Amino acid sequence: MRSPLLTGALAGAITLALGLSACSAPEGESAAPAASTATDTPPAAPAPAVADQAANPFFAPSSLPLMAPDFSKIRDEHYLPALTEGMKQQLAEIDTIANNPEPATVANTLEAMERSGALLLRTSKVFGNLAGTDTNPEIQKIQAEIAPKMAAHQDAILLNPQLFARVKSIYDSREVSNLDAETKRLVEQTHLRFVRAGAELSEDTKTRIRALNEEQAGLMTAFQQAMLKQTTAAAVVVEDVAQLDGLSEGEIAAASEAAKAAGHEGKWLIRITNTTRQPVLASLTNRELRQRVWEASANRGLRDGDGDTRAMVLRLAELRAERASLLGKSSHAAFQLETQMAATPDAVLKMLSDLAPTVVDNAKAEAADIQALINSQGGGFELQPWDWEFYAEQVRAAKYDLDPELVKPYFEVNRVLTDGVFYTLNRFYGVSFKERTDLPVYHPDVRVFDVTDADGSQIGLFYADYFARPSKRGGAWMSTFVDQSELLNQKPVALNVMNIPKPVEGQPALMSFDEVTTMFHEVGHGVHGLFSKVKYPSLAGTAVPRDFVEFPSQFEEDWAKHPEILANYARHHASGEPIPAELMQKILNASSFNQGFDTLEYVAASFLDMEWHSLPVGTKVTDVEAFEKAALAKHGVDFAPVPPRYRSAFFAHVFPGGYSSGYYAYMWSEVLAADAFAFVTEQGGLNAEIGNVYRQSILSRGGTEDPMQMYVKWRGQQPDPDNLLYRRGLKQKSDD
Repeated sequence: MRSPLLTGALAGAITLALGLSACSAPEGESAAPAASTATDTPPAAPAPAVADQAANPFFAPSSLPLMAPDFSKIRDEHYLPALTEGMKQQLAEIDTIANNPEPATVANTLEAMERSGALLLRTSKVFGNLAGTDTNPEIQKIQAEIAPKMAAHQDAILLNPQLFARVKSIYDSREVSNLDAETKRLVEQTHLRFVRAGAELSEDTKTRIRALNEEQAGLMTAFQQAMLKQTTAAAVVVEDVAQLDGLSEGEIAAASEAAKAAGHEGKWLIRITNTTRQPVLASLTNRELRQRVWEASANRGLRDGDGDTRAMVLRLAELRAERASLLGKSSHAAFQLETQMAATPDAVLKMLSDLAPTVVDNAKAEAADIQALINSQGGGFELQPWDWEFYAEQVRAAKYDLDPELVKPYFEVNRVLTDGVFYTLNRFYGVSFKERTDLPVYHPDVRVFDVTDADGSQIGLFYADYFARPSKRGGAWMSTFVDQSELLNQKPVALNVMNIPKPVEGQPALMSFDEVTTMFHEVGHGVHGLFSKVKYPSLAGTAVPRDFVEFPSQFEEDWAKHPEILANYARHHASGEPIPAELMQKILNASSFNQGFDTLEYVAASFLDMEWHSLPVGTKVTDVEAFEKAALAKHGVDFAPVPPRYRSAFFAHVFPGGYSSGYYAYMWSEVLAADAFAFVTEQGGLNAEIGNVYRQSILSRGGTEDPMQMYVKWRGQQPDPDNLLYRRGLKQKSDD
């Protein structure tokens, strides 16, 4: 998640303060669209005393390198006073800008807005990141309290008529003002954000939008906190270690430690991860336990009690539909997509619908292979979702002679990071990563690296937080503590987060190949932020449409399978011996296996997202599960053994997160990523000359240009969609 500066600290500050993100939050609107009270100024707590301010580390810029947060001084009690005072200070700054008697200019209006809210931004950066990575009851309490106030703060700015008049004045004269391309882009994007917030609407309509926004902000925070409760409640306690047959000794030991930490001494605990499918299902031989684990995952939020999010799903869909209608759009999806590359719901639905028949056919063919294996073993049962991964691994092993347990010892976390990810970035971009231990971190598992360019100059700082813990939400994402900006003389401080199971003391931290790929993916977001070289913070780094933001990350994924890179990092954790060439080839051969399942679960979730957010205003839905069932059937993706990757009640991307009407973006971006990697390969592949052209043309540009125009300038043509099918193994290249 990144923090696009909409008038200083705005959209990103709200996203961060709520602790909301998906894989990487893109440009434009925050995860919680603007919310407010009926007045233009949110209710604020009394300002902290001067003495309290002096003791609060947020009230002055950090003195650490690149203004990295000083976690040795930050305490939970510092957040609320700094956030409250930060809003107060920014509103005073905005008031000065809005009431400036001088004619509006870029310098006295837009650049002044970009500079505003420094206290709010640096506080919200830290608070939001820790709300996702290392939360606690106090942080959650602050989240709930601050959400409507932060969202109201956004409305107090975006719906300020005097400020909008100045923005509009600059916008109306943009063609005759001799602006450079980046500044013109800033003018256009800022004006668009004000209009989309409702700046041109009547005061009565603005009042209603404020009320909807306030309610939505609270619901999104409540949803996120309910998901943490879901994860805790869904954990499966195992009483007999024999039921864990199929897991490694290290995995069993970790389950024992997890049970002990949760108060189940002498038992074993299987934690539930973020998606419907669960990694442990590939290994467990006990079918009854597999069913328990899968049902615990798939039914999260769909049962009465703590963590029930069904009412939140229904209300959020209603709120978003009404807000879109007030803003002149037929649906929330239509509103959200008008600033994306896809532009319309019809374009998204066409992409998904064109894929669906082929994907379903592939999934059914894979299911037939699995059912045949079950029958050959005398199983006597029909394939169910909790069986898929267990038997799919056996099909994979038979088809490719590949045992995942023989592969894992070659993927040790630190080696993958240093000899895989960092090696790739050095070979392709000429940059280097050097660990430093002098900077304080927010958790002992976090590591910090200097990032330097080929000439030795510092690019930024990179924080890596890879291990799972109960205080961290599920999934993987990128964020920042400091965004790059030439205007503010800032270099980036980026963060990558994952949830790799942490081994017990003395055991190696081994990864699946999926986790390896995710590490490469997230560093793709990381370099998008680190390589940013723009003037304005609101256009920096990943401040791009969400269906473009996943392009750089998915592009980096393919390096994980590059023979030279794979050979460099895939070494046995104990002996250091390189992975045997035969085993490496098996990994590459099997990389497109199970793509019917993988693609179908994604497409099904994307259809769910689009159906919820295409509802016209006034549509009344009362049953979440019935709605899901009908939506999947409508699009022909209701194949029982392959459920959606996320069900509505724990769909973090689109209900509490910033990807509503945007989950399709991974596939849309993958068209660009597949085409880009094919192009780079044709040009010669892994070398810094090619990499730095890509870096300068795409990664350094942020949101300073229309993304497709940017892509075509670099690529020389529109992307070829067939490269996506080749990448996923759904289509074979012809010999000619």
